[in-house]
Formats: sequence, C-alpha cells, structure tokens
Amino acid sequence: MEPEPNVWAHPELRAAVATEDWSALLKTWRRLTRSSQSKLGSLVGLAQPDISAIENRRRKVTSIEVRQRIVHGLGIPLELLGIRHEELPLPSLVLPGVVSETDAERLIAVKKGGLRLDIASLDAMDALLAAHRRAEDTMGSRTIAPLVTAQFEEVATLYDQARGPLADRVVKLLAEYAQFLAWMAQDQDNAPVALGWFDRSYDWALESGYGDMAATTMSMKAHLAWSRGQGRRCVRLGEAAASTTGASEATRAMAVQMAGRGHALEGDAGDAYRRLDEAQQIIAAASDVPPWLYFYGESWFAAQRGMADLHLKEWSSAAENLVTGLAGFAPSFRRDRAWYGACLAHAYAGAGEAEAALSTSLGVITDASEIGRPHAWEELHRVAGMLMRRRASEGRALFDALAALD
Repeated sequence: MEPEPNVWAHPELRAAVATEDWSALLKTWRRLTRSSQSKLGSLVGLAQPDISAIENRRRKVTSIEVRQRIVHGLGIPLELLGIRHEELPLPSLVLPGVVSETDAERLIAVKKGGLRLDIASLDAMDALLAAHRRAEDTMGSRTIAPLVTAQFEEVATLYDQARGPLADRVVKLLAEYAQFLAWMAQDQDNAPVALGWFDRSYDWALESGYGDMAATTMSMKAHLAWSRGQGRRCVRLGEAAASTTGASEATRAMAVQMAGRGHALEGDAGDAYRRLDEAQQIIAAASDVPPWLYFYGESWFAAQRGMADLHLKEWSSAAENLVTGLAGFAPSFRRDRAWYGACLAHAYAGAGEAEAALSTSLGVITDASEIGRPHAWEELHRVAGMLMRRRASEGRALFDALAALD
C-alpha cells in the first residue's frame, strides 16, 4: 500500500493539527507516510527518543521552538493552523502588533500587484525583519531561517516595481536580509552558505551606498574567520571593516574588537588588548547604532572581551568579563546566554574551579540543547572534556547530563 499523496488531507491528521495534539499528529503522520521515528526526527531536528517521548505522551510540546520545528519540518499547511496564505503579507511568525492591519492590507495589495510599492510598505517590511531578528535570539536560527528565506524571496520580487530612491531602499533591505541569512547560516556552522550570503549582502550594500552594512558584513566575515580558528584572516577583515567609509561608530567598535579577538587567537596579547581597549572607548561613546546591532553595547563588549581572555588563557579575567557581560543580557537572549554561559563554564574549568564549571554548564544546558547547537552545545562538551582530563568528578556528571539530551 502506497503512502497517501497528500497526507494533510487526511481527517485524522487535520484534527490533530487543529487541536495541537502533537502525540497524535506525529503518530498519524508516521503511519500515513510509513516513516520511522528516526526519519521523522531528522526532519524536525529532534532525536528519536524525543519523538518517542512525545508520541507516548511522556513529553509535552510546550516550547515555541519545538512547535515551530515540527510545523516547518513536516510542512504543515498554514491554513490548518488557522492562517491562510493570502492573509499573510510576508511569511512570518505570528508577531502581534508588528505589522498593523492597515500595513498588512497595503502589503497584500503590493504583493498582488494592485498597489505600487511605497515607503510605507518598505517601513512595514523593515519592522517585520527587525521583529524576526529579535525572535531569533529567543527561538534560534533553525526555526527562523526558513521564514526569513521566504520573506527575502518575496522582497526580491519587488525590485522591478521600485523606481528612483525606492529602488535603493529595496536594495538596502535586500542587503539587510542577506546579512541576517548569512548570520543564521553561520550560527548553524554552514560556512559556505554564510559566505555566499555575506558576499551578496556586501554587493548590495555597495550598490546602494550603504557603507554601514558593507562594514557590518565585513566584520561578520571576520567573526566567521575567528570561529574557524583563522586568527590572521580575522584581524585583516576586522581592520578592513573598521576603515570602511560610512561605518557607524557602533559598527567600527564591533570591527575593532573582532580584530582584537583575532590577535588573541594568534596569541598576541599586546595587540589584542590594545585593540580591545580602543573598541571599548568607541562603543562607550557610540550613539548611532544601526538597527541590526540592537544588541550591541557594553555588556556584549564585556562578554566578547572575555572571549579574547579565553584564547590567552587568562582564566580569571575571562570569568570576570563573562559574568559582567551575562549580567546585562535580557532573558530573551537565550542563544547568546547559552553560548556565553558555556564560555564562562570553560573559564571556570580552565581556572580549576570544577564545581563552578558544572553548575554554570547545567544552568545553560537546556538552552544550549534547544537553540544553541552546534556552538554552545559543542563548547559544553569541551568543558566536560577538560574536567574529565583533570579527573574531576564534575566532568562525568556533565558528560552524563549532555548524553541525556543528545
């Protein structure tokens, strides 16, 4: 017996979606598609034991992030979730108040060709992109990236409608979308895709005279080099970003501190701290923060300085800076709290404070598992490895806690 060609037409599956009965939904989908729990898990980004626990009602689906994984992984039609395609001006999460009813009607008319693109429509698109940037802090890139990709494709179709200054505005918006998509690809450790999006963002930024975005893109390529252990490349890209014409002070500060972290990666403490001190002076006086750097300030700078300390094995200074940085992070910044929390655990482990390393790790392990893969998750594994090599019992405790969530 062949699987049904359109499983979402099946009344059992439609009823499970309507009531958000995730146990029934998963079991029915697997039965109709003749799929294993492992295959289903690979589609939605969950381990087979997690699928089994949900199906057998030992685990409830309570987080937005897991819900979105299931929705997008299985391709659940939006209309079954109470949202009709034609009612969505751009594919998005349900973000009340971001786009007003009037703006939504305007975007629908623009999308259908009944209204020419105007500044108000682009303002609404800007607001939606900004909202999804912030949603990604809480829900993670795996959930947000498919939606932002779909938004980008819709916005790209509007270029031919734009004339004069509006055309430049559309290209600027495309540059912002490409930069965000590059960041999310980087967050998922997909360097080739990230570099492709960074290059597109940089080209569009130059085309539209958007120096601040061109500098940001260069600085984020420095971050990508840093994440891959390429200290010299990180320094060069950071310095190039800092000298880009049109860069705001906040963007320059981000670029200079990236150069400092590149020097730290190379083991050059003198140049590392010199550039970090310079970046701190810039960020303290910066007032012209671009919208995509909404998170950047002294708390983030302190945390990033702690990262440089880690490279230089200045464990106490690293812990102090990371604690200071984390204290300024809002609870909604789950991904960043997971990452810098894992780095703080690394600093404690390096300093020989095994108990503090374990308690810090356990404090962020859930967020690291749910939205911090692969980076925060891998950092916690490194912490466990450091502790075990030092024969600390906390290392085995952390390893077991990680294994339970793998």
